[in-house]
Amino acid sequence: MRASFVFSEVLTGLRRNVTMTVAMILTTMVSLLLLGGGLLVVRMIDKTQAVYEDKLQVNVYLTNDISENDKECQKDPCRSLRTDLENDPAVESVAYENRDQAYARFKEIFASQPELVKLARPEALPASFNVKLYDPDRPEVIIQTFSGRVGVDSIADQSEFLDRFFDALNGVRDLTFVVALIQAVAALLLISNTVQVSAFTRRTEVGIMRLVGATRWYTQLPFLLEAVVAGVIGAVLAIGLLVLAKLWFLDRLLEGPFAAGVIRPIEGLDILLVSPWLLLTAVGISAVTGYVTLRLYVRQ
Repeated sequence: MRASFVFSEVLTGLRRNVTMTVAMILTTMVSLLLLGGGLLVVRMIDKTQAVYEDKLQVNVYLTNDISENDKECQKDPCRSLRTDLENDPAVESVAYENRDQAYARFKEIFASQPELVKLARPEALPASFNVKLYDPDRPEVIIQTFSGRVGVDSIADQSEFLDRFFDALNGVRDLTFVVALIQAVAALLLISNTVQVSAFTRRTEVGIMRLVGATRWYTQLPFLLEAVVAGVIGAVLAIGLLVLAKLWFLDRLLEGPFAAGVIRPIEGLDILLVSPWLLLTAVGISAVTGYVTLRLYVRQ
């Protein structure tokens, strides 16, 4: 088999059906872009969950009089609360955060949103005990024991917020995958139509090649490679757009949460690890769709 002939036929087919080829490339690109975005969201969720698993705490917020008058937690009831928390067998560690420290942390987290920082006042942030448990999945042991105690205003379980937070991220991921699947179906149909049209426009020359002894595989390989080449181009474009989206959109939009450690950032390594899967998906879908189309609809 002459490779130069096969490659020349591939280029001829791509040029001859340029509009359908471009449409196939763009549809494949969008589909793989969404798929890659979903995979990156999965990696971001996994990394963020790993960070929070070791930091899950129960926040015991204190009443306003303690927050205002006992900044060092040296008087009762703050002191007795702290002692009881430290002596609780379910508690691994207890950290006291006064109102000023809470406000300083608030400003650090929202440093990228100065307008929000200006609206906040230290008086709005209560002092609290940040309680780390040996078993983060059992916050009820603290809630049941200390709710209603003198000096306790409220108790917040961080895992509830994180569950809602990760549910939202998982919703974004699922929506991305659904749209990617719809786009993938469109890409499959376009690949199939492009292969059929390409084979139809060259039916005479393929028939002549068959008459002089060319095998079915030899005559159909150029059409199969056309689909694969278009798929690979779409994958490369999708990877390039993922890089641009990270640099020009995500890194700027989520700069504050990334810097504060609220969300783990998407890094270049993540895109590098996802890219081979996008390329393999493009090659696999294009090759299988092209092969099935040729076997079902092309009889030369």
